[in-house]
Amino acid sequence: MAFDILTLTQLACIIVFGYTVYGLTGFGSAVTAMPLLVLLIPLRMAVPLMLVFDLVSGLLLGLKNRRFIEKREALRLIPFMVAGMAIGVLALVRSPEHLLLLVLGLFILSYSAWSLLVRGKPQPLASAWAGPFGVVGGMFTALFGTGGPFYTIFLTRRLHDKLTLRATISGVLFFSAVARLVLFTGAGLYRQPALPLLAAVLLPFALGGLYLGNRLHQRLPAERVKQAVWVVLIAGGASLVLRNL
Repeated sequence: MAFDILTLTQLACIIVFGYTVYGLTGFGSAVTAMPLLVLLIPLRMAVPLMLVFDLVSGLLLGLKNRRFIEKREALRLIPFMVAGMAIGVLALVRSPEHLLLLVLGLFILSYSAWSLLVRGKPQPLASAWAGPFGVVGGMFTALFGTGGPFYTIFLTRRLHDKLTLRATISGVLFFSAVARLVLFTGAGLYRQPALPLLAAVLLPFALGGLYLGNRLHQRLPAERVKQAVWVVLIAGGASLVLRNL
């Protein structure tokens, strides 16, 4: 697959946007970028592409607080997460793309609306909920790179210290990225000829967005930024649903 200058420019802008949001808010690179990327490239290329950037971002940001990871809670999630990812990779390779994009659009719409509307202190969850949250999160992680919200919902209701929570979420996400790399490589997703070069070209834009987001973090109100992101995502999710019905 060859890319012209206009398409590469559009891809670069999407990547900068996604990782600026990540640097600003600590979440949402894939959720933000994926509905826009699939307008330009196939889903089976967009998902492994974003994984490359997530791995680099995780190495830069996610491991510095690793000593604060709550290993017991992380280990509750990880076996179920791996099982879900195995199911998700199988679906990614074999399912019709329009059906997967419809699921992605519905997920983004539902999660964005939930994030905008739900307020109040999170209620605690029993440890048994690691199973369903881990499996479903693993499936969405493998399919779209968007499983993070499921892990976050579970861990937020299990951990109360902010530093421990952030470190544990980062550790789980980094582990999921490494596991996906193994699964995607085994499934042949990195054999696409254009993918390595495209990742190399766009990686500086991901790092630039991450740097920009970190710089803006102290200057912009995070809650307002999150609300604006959710509104953009609702529009993107609605577009995906309408185009793939």
